[in-house]
Amino acid sequence: MKQFSRLFAELDATTSTNAKVDALRRYFAEASPADAAWAVYFLSGGKPRQVVSMNSLALLACELAGIERWLFDECYQAVGDLAETIAHILPQGTQTSDVGLAQWVEQRLLPLRGMSEPEIASRVQSYWSELDATGRFLLSKLVGGGFRVGVSKLLVQRALAAHSGVDAKRVAQRMMGYTDGKSLPTVQRFLALIAQTQEGVADVQDLGQPYPFFLAHQLDAPPELFASMLGPVTHWQVEWKYDGIRGQIVRRQGQTWIWSRGEELVTDRFPELVALAAALPDGTVLDGEIMVWQEGRAAAFSLLQQRIGRKTLTKKVLADAPVTFMAYDLLEQQGADIRSLSQRERRSRLEALLLPTAFKLSPVEAGATWLEFAKRREQSRAMGVEGFMLKRLDAAYGTGRTKADGLWWKWKIDPMTIDCVLIYAQAGHGRRASLYTDYTFAVWNREPRGPEEAQAVLDAMSAAGPSRGAKAPPGGGAAASAASVGTSASRKELVRARAEGEPQDPLQLVAFAKAYSGLTDEEFRKVDAVIRKTTLEKFGPVRSVKPSLVFELGFEGINRSPRHKSGIAVRFPRMLRIRFDKPLHEANTLEDLEVLLKL
Repeated sequence: MKQFSRLFAELDATTSTNAKVDALRRYFAEASPADAAWAVYFLSGGKPRQVVSMNSLALLACELAGIERWLFDECYQAVGDLAETIAHILPQGTQTSDVGLAQWVEQRLLPLRGMSEPEIASRVQSYWSELDATGRFLLSKLVGGGFRVGVSKLLVQRALAAHSGVDAKRVAQRMMGYTDGKSLPTVQRFLALIAQTQEGVADVQDLGQPYPFFLAHQLDAPPELFASMLGPVTHWQVEWKYDGIRGQIVRRQGQTWIWSRGEELVTDRFPELVALAAALPDGTVLDGEIMVWQEGRAAAFSLLQQRIGRKTLTKKVLADAPVTFMAYDLLEQQGADIRSLSQRERRSRLEALLLPTAFKLSPVEAGATWLEFAKRREQSRAMGVEGFMLKRLDAAYGTGRTKADGLWWKWKIDPMTIDCVLIYAQAGHGRRASLYTDYTFAVWNREPRGPEEAQAVLDAMSAAGPSRGAKAPPGGGAAASAASVGTSASRKELVRARAEGEPQDPLQLVAFAKAYSGLTDEEFRKVDAVIRKTTLEKFGPVRSVKPSLVFELGFEGINRSPRHKSGIAVRFPRMLRIRFDKPLHEANTLEDLEVLLKL
């Protein structure tokens, strides 16, 4: 653990890419293969399963430090991170440990799951005593399942390549699926990442491996500027951007593997694609979109989500959500990696390959000008797509979101937007751990009958005071209960409304979305100050606040969801701006969300 702690401290202390790569390379040169295997797993985004709740760790830390929980909570509010707070308040350890990372995880941490609480407390206390502050911080993160570090998977791949001499692209390909929690890292898996093989020659260990996905950049400029930015339309391949699961179909030695962009092996989830891939020759890798196809068009992503969530794929499930694969690139042909070929050449080969098969081929759209494409893009929602993909015809297929090898742009339609009210807040992570940056937003259940009715509800929320026994904001608390009950004045209004045929439902704010991105650091600081001044209740790390700010929230999709109180779920919500110009009673309603559902 000492080596991994030093590495963590080095990575956390610099923003230099080269310094991070150097630190990683030194670690891999010094660490045992067993420790390096786990380090790659954690640094590349692998999430350890939580074996002890962070609340239990906090209570144990309070006991060892001899402080009350309220004092711990005050410290946490200042620090912003539970594991870091625990590391600060724990008494200094009396002994040091040279136990390696692999032994810590496999022989100490993972066995905690299923033990009795007294046994867990005894062991964790003993483990903390062996570590310094950084080690205790890391241990709490690993035990609690919340480890994060400021390094990208690409940097880990670069460091492994520098350490082993294996081409970085080969390392990246082998790392696909490495962080899948279904198979834990081992010495053998780590050594397979850095094993020397002849470049361009297939190796048995690479048999089912996909290629790293090439990702597109967002294009936000107005179409009037495209000609000066991108050049003529004739230099680009234009396709519709489908809303599904990005995937690769790998066909080698008579077997088929299906990988998602999230690096999950999902072959068993899509038997119809396995059957479809049987027509492909060995040595073929396709890139494309997995999606439900109904009535001659792409179905809503929510239907695909419902299917993914099923543990058993019955005949009814397969019939209700028939999946297809919309292919749009060819990465390997006859066992040869062809990613370095131009987009034009790869597309030509893809068309020739798939013509005699039942695969769907992403159509290439024709247009004389960028403005013509802009006009056609307006049809996107009606077609069930998200806009256009622009792929430069002379570009190679790159790795990750890079402009070094090729260039793809995603020209998405403008997001759906709703003006909503901030009602809950939670501290962020990393450099934003001391600020409230993760927000929950609400809309009115119906349109307020003027500012007076909305203000009466807000006044009731402020006057209700803390509710006893409240444990989680979405299910209770003063904010939720007061908003749903309203005030005695509003109840009198209901009598009048009933007689006059006006809306009779008690006015309330209904939570419908969470978001944590979109604002600048300065805007987050301003909102944080408002949150601290207008807090109504605290639920552990979450604060309910008196509604005072309206935000414009953007999102890519919307669908019904019985799991949410509002009955609605949105995809990829983000804050577009703070609406200082908009009063609370003019925020949107559930009815406005219903309108978006029909688009």
